[in-house]
Amino acid sequence: MPVNEDAAAQRTVAVIDIGTTSIRMAIAEISSNGSIQVLEHLSQAVNLGKDTFTRGQIHRDTIEECVQVLKSYQHILNEYGIQSADDLRVVATSAVRESTNRLAFLDRIYIATGIEVDPMDEAEISRVTYLGIRAELERLGTSTDTVVCEVGGGSTELLLVRDGQVQFSHTYNLGSLRLRKAVDTYNAPIVQSRQLMESQIRRTIDLFHEHVPVGQQRNLVALGGDMRFAASQLIDDWNIVDGGVITTEALEKFTNDILQMSLDNIVRNYELSVTHQDAETLGPALLTYLCIAKHLDVTEIHISGINLRDGLLQEMALEEAWSKEFQNQIIGSVLELGRQYDFDEAHAQHVASLASQLFHQLQEQHELEPRFETFLQVAALLHEIGLFVSNRSYHKHTMYLINNSELFGLGKTNLLLTALVARYHRRATPQPKHAGYAMLDRSNRIAVSKLAAILRIAVALDASRNQSIHTIHCTQKGETLILSTTDAVDLSLEQLALQQGSNLFEETFGMKILLSNTMIDQRDSL
Repeated sequence: MPVNEDAAAQRTVAVIDIGTTSIRMAIAEISSNGSIQVLEHLSQAVNLGKDTFTRGQIHRDTIEECVQVLKSYQHILNEYGIQSADDLRVVATSAVRESTNRLAFLDRIYIATGIEVDPMDEAEISRVTYLGIRAELERLGTSTDTVVCEVGGGSTELLLVRDGQVQFSHTYNLGSLRLRKAVDTYNAPIVQSRQLMESQIRRTIDLFHEHVPVGQQRNLVALGGDMRFAASQLIDDWNIVDGGVITTEALEKFTNDILQMSLDNIVRNYELSVTHQDAETLGPALLTYLCIAKHLDVTEIHISGINLRDGLLQEMALEEAWSKEFQNQIIGSVLELGRQYDFDEAHAQHVASLASQLFHQLQEQHELEPRFETFLQVAALLHEIGLFVSNRSYHKHTMYLINNSELFGLGKTNLLLTALVARYHRRATPQPKHAGYAMLDRSNRIAVSKLAAILRIAVALDASRNQSIHTIHCTQKGETLILSTTDAVDLSLEQLALQQGSNLFEETFGMKILLSNTMIDQRDSL
C-alpha cells in the first residue's frame, strides 16, 4: 500500500506545562511546512504554587500528585505514538523554579516517569511567549507600541514591542496566587483586602516607568486564563482562536463584581468554568490587569487565546529556536541596553558585524551551533558598556552589567556565557579562578574561549574606530590564518592590535593570524 506523503510528513508532538495551579498538556500535529494543528488539550489541577509561595517548598504529597498526573498523560502520549524525547517538551515555571526542593522534585519526576522537566527561567519564558504571540502582534500592526502582559500565579510577564521589535522584557514577582496568599495572612475584610492587593500591585507598576513610560499611545495585549475567562463573560461571540477586545471600563465593573464575591460564590455562579483553585486567583489576577491598563491609560484591552504551550509548539515547529528573525529580536533589546550605558554604537555594531563574518567563515574551526553566533553578537555589541562605570578594568564592569541585566530571550546560563565572552575581549584569558567561569560546564567553557578569541580579533579589526574594514576573507595556510581585505590602505594600527590581541586565538585554535590588504599585495606582486 502506498504511503500517504502528507501523513508521512506530519509529526505528532506534545508539550506539558507544569504551572502554578495546574499541569496542562497540548498534543499537536506539525506538518512539513511548519503549520500546527492542535489535536487535544488536557489540564489537571495541582497545588504547586500554594506550596511554594506559602512554605517555600513543594510538599511530598503534591510531588506524588504531579507524578500521577504525568503518568496518566504518558498513557495518552502512548496512544498517540509519542515516545521519542524529541517529540515531547516538558517545562515548569515559577512554582517549581523558586522551590527550595526543586532538584528533589525534578529527580522524583524523572525516577518515576523518565520525563526530564526543564524549569524555565524568566528570559526563556519571554522568548517562548513571543514565539506564540508573534503572529497576533503582526495583525495588530507596528504603527503603535504594544505591551504584552501575562499575570500568572507566581509572576507577571511584560513585553514591550515597537516596530515589530522587542524593546523590553521583564518578569516581576507579582502573581495572583502570591497576592491571594499575602492577603489571606491578614484575614482582612473584602474592602481592606482589595486595598492591600492594590498597594502591592502599585509598587510593582512603579517599576514600569523607566521602560514603559506613561502618556504614550499603545496597545495592551493580555494573555492568561483569567482574562480569557473574563472575555468569555463579557464578549458575546468570544472565540479563543480569534481572541477579542474588551473595554477597560467593562473589565473594571467585572473585576469589582468578582472581588465582592466569596470564593464559594464565584464557583457557584460560574460552576461550568471556574474551579475552587481558579476562584482563588481570579480576583487578584483581574485586579492586576485592571491596574496595569489604567496605568498605561488604555481604553480597551486585546485578549489573546495564546498560551505558553502555543509558544512551545511554535518552537518545535521551527526546529531551530535561534532563527535569524529571533536573533534580530534579541539584538533589538541589546541595543536598547547599550544606549542606556552610552556605548559607542557605531564601533559596537561594526565589531558585531566583523565578529559575525568571522563566526561563519571559521565554522570548520570552531564547530559551534548557530545559537552561539547570537551570544557572540550580544557580547560584541556590549563589550564596552563597562566604560560607563569606570575606565579601569572596564571589561569586568562589562561582565557585571551584562550578567545582571535582563535581556530578552537569554536565560541565566546563556547570559553568563555572553557576559564572560565580553569580559575576555581584552586582558586576561579565561582562568578557573575567575568568577562565573568555573560555574560553566566543559562545553560552555570551551565555547567561551572560542567566542572570546573571535571577539578579540573583531575588536582589533576596528582598532582605528573608523569602521574602514567592512569585508574580510579567511584563508588557512598550515598553522596560519590569513585575514585579507580590500577595504583599507593603511592597516598598521589594526595589524598592531591584532598582534597584541591574538594570544587567546592562538591558544584556542592553535593558529597564528596575519592581516593583509589584498589590493596592496596584488600591486606589489606585479
